[in-house]
Amino acid sequence: MPLSPISRRRLMATSAAAFAAAGALSPLKALAQTSKAQALDVMKKASRFMVEKAAYKGGYVWSYLPDFSRRWGEMEAFPTMIWVQPPGTGTVGHVFLDAYHATGDEYYYDAACKAADALISIQNPAGGWNYIGDLAGEASLKKWYDTIGKNGWRLEEFQHYYGNCTFDDEGTAECCKFMLRMYVEKKDPKYKAAFDKALKFVLESQYPVGGWPQRYPLKDEFHHHGNPDYTSFITFNDDVVGENIEFLIMVYQALGDKTVLEPIRRAMDCYVACQQPAPQAGWGLQHTVADLKPAGARTYEPKAFATHASASCVSQLLTFYQLTGDPKYLARVPEALAWLDSVRLPDDVMPGKARYPTFIQIGTNKPLYVHRTGSNVVNGRYYVDENPEKTVTHYSSFRNVDVAGLRARYEKLKATPPEEASKHSPLKGTRPLPKYFMVKDLSVDDLTVGGDLSSSATKRVSADPAKVAKLTAELNAEGWWPTPLTQTSQPYIGDGPATPTPGDFSETKVGDKYDTSPYPDPHPAIGISTGAFIANMATLIKFVDA
Repeated sequence: MPLSPISRRRLMATSAAAFAAAGALSPLKALAQTSKAQALDVMKKASRFMVEKAAYKGGYVWSYLPDFSRRWGEMEAFPTMIWVQPPGTGTVGHVFLDAYHATGDEYYYDAACKAADALISIQNPAGGWNYIGDLAGEASLKKWYDTIGKNGWRLEEFQHYYGNCTFDDEGTAECCKFMLRMYVEKKDPKYKAAFDKALKFVLESQYPVGGWPQRYPLKDEFHHHGNPDYTSFITFNDDVVGENIEFLIMVYQALGDKTVLEPIRRAMDCYVACQQPAPQAGWGLQHTVADLKPAGARTYEPKAFATHASASCVSQLLTFYQLTGDPKYLARVPEALAWLDSVRLPDDVMPGKARYPTFIQIGTNKPLYVHRTGSNVVNGRYYVDENPEKTVTHYSSFRNVDVAGLRARYEKLKATPPEEASKHSPLKGTRPLPKYFMVKDLSVDDLTVGGDLSSSATKRVSADPAKVAKLTAELNAEGWWPTPLTQTSQPYIGDGPATPTPGDFSETKVGDKYDTSPYPDPHPAIGISTGAFIANMATLIKFVDA
């Protein structure tokens, strides 16, 4: 029985970019069969461009204008900055290691080393990573936070400089896994030192109850819009706990390090400890450390239950039963599913929207909806109420939750004896890391011991020859795939005024001209996409491997 994924987020951005790239490709009258030699040439040409033209000292952001006059990660970046959040520098490093495994060409290993070296240069002394780094130094990074970051209205996590590390958005987890791979590859002491530092960081930052804060080391001096800083709370949002579990399992698999087994079990138990009593047997995005109750985070993430996070926690509990065979992980799943059933919106309420309110009020079980007023970060504010009309569009107040699918999986596992459910658990033995990390989204299934590995990334998978032919034909003379840059942002022009700009910004993705938040570009520029590069390289790797 295959294990379910701990994470499916790494390729979300790359997949979106790949679809955008596909839209940019003009139809070809005829698609000639691409040879393996041609595919290898395309891989090398595209990689040379990224390494020698797009990278800054080995590091990458998410997208670039063709003349490199502007560049972006989640927000616009300085030319000296590199991005950590996927699909950033670590993700590019992963695809270069994949290319090395597919071809044996040392160029790709050297390219992966350059990415790893860039990440080591911005690794926090504590051992983890921030969303971003600036190779011009801390003063330049602080300037970015005081200008572009500070004025991103909806991106509150970038509005001031913490000087520590984040587990949010897979940034630290992606880098930890990449450093593990780099060390395992050739046992280079430089990468062992970086990996050891990262592993120590993950273990030291774990709370006794098993969860992790969003940021670490903790910074008591910060307050968030007048509230206690939320980054110290136990974080389930964006699968922080699950990503760290996956990394620690990989450490055990690759190195046989049994010291990570107790932290793994403690992390799994955190889900049990934080599940609230019936009838609201769910979870919040974050929980306080003192009493394990749901907590608020950003101003559009109120203190409440979160339906999508609760569904993710249920899925994790089911996976933990498959990892351990321990029935305690199944024990309260029915209560959580019953609670999710109880908050589903009637079909006549906001028809056309997804059926589960994102946030549910503690105690009343009523939906909470997120709104905003004003025009920029200076004069604007977010608030929640019970009115489902005119909610913010950048953070949906409505979610799709597959309760039926979770219930079916639960029933199947409940009928499966513990020893059968966990017989291929990666906690029962070691094996090499998967050959590829980017040709599919990895799950703990790819680490299973023995048994049927037919869905594993280690199994050869074929690529669509027509798609490979199109990628071969559409790589331009410079070595990049022309891709619509579907997101853009307004350049920083200074802090916004205290008086709102006339207009209704309650449902827009961006505020007035002072808001540096990214937003969908109605007339996308054609440019260079790191995500498209990663996705296209993965397709070519599958082709040459087959």
